[in-house]
Amino acid sequence: MGKNKLARWNEFGSFANVIQPEIGEVTAKDHPVKGKWGAQIFKNNNPLILELGCGKGEYTVGLGKMFPKNNYTGVDIKGARMWRGAKTSNELKMNNVAFLRTRIEFISSFFSQNEVDEIWITFPDPHPGPKNSGKRLTSPPFLKRYTAFLKNNAIIHLKTDNTELHKYTLGVIEKYKFELLLSTDNLYEEYASMSNSISMLELSHNNSGENVDFYGDILSIKTHYEKQFLGKGMKITYLAFRLNREKLAEYGEETAERRE
Repeated sequence: MGKNKLARWNEFGSFANVIQPEIGEVTAKDHPVKGKWGAQIFKNNNPLILELGCGKGEYTVGLGKMFPKNNYTGVDIKGARMWRGAKTSNELKMNNVAFLRTRIEFISSFFSQNEVDEIWITFPDPHPGPKNSGKRLTSPPFLKRYTAFLKNNAIIHLKTDNTELHKYTLGVIEKYKFELLLSTDNLYEEYASMSNSISMLELSHNNSGENVDFYGDILSIKTHYEKQFLGKGMKITYLAFRLNREKLAEYGEETAERRE
């Protein structure tokens, strides 16, 4: 490990807004913070929004700035990347931002039923190829995990450069009959035409009382990888849907996976 990376790693673990458990602390058991994010971490009962696979935490920090009445937690396993978001939020004294270093497979060990209001998935590993579909963060196995702590009919956002992942997720939404709120395979090119219909998104953000344009401000937050993709002339896709736990249980996770 390089000196700079090691220094960042050590500093990351020292931040007060970082939770970094050992694997043994969450393997087949719950972490002490589960069900207590409002009381112990944020000291309020404001809505809690997760950014899964947060990388450098651009959305966690960006949304935290826009909506100080909401709480945001970035989740990833790459501590050296998350260091940037954790450091920035600490320097800005953002009390509504936290970071959790863990594998997404263990996420239900950290959040209790109905504790989370919304999920953002920004440029995750697309795990290309049919054989890897179950590893995708929008696959039925992961959606099942989210229902353990996400409020019913809460919104999940997916922003990615990967067309295969975008289409795959649309297929999952269709199979489970989830409510698709918005979808575009070319986010920035379609900005003008889609901004008129963005009002259909009744997001928890809208309850914060902040005067923020969803399309122009929120979706324009760019991650490190997104900037690279745009620099190469690649298209950025986006979709949002409501995760209904009854439909997930009724349709059957295993059946849907076999049909992929």
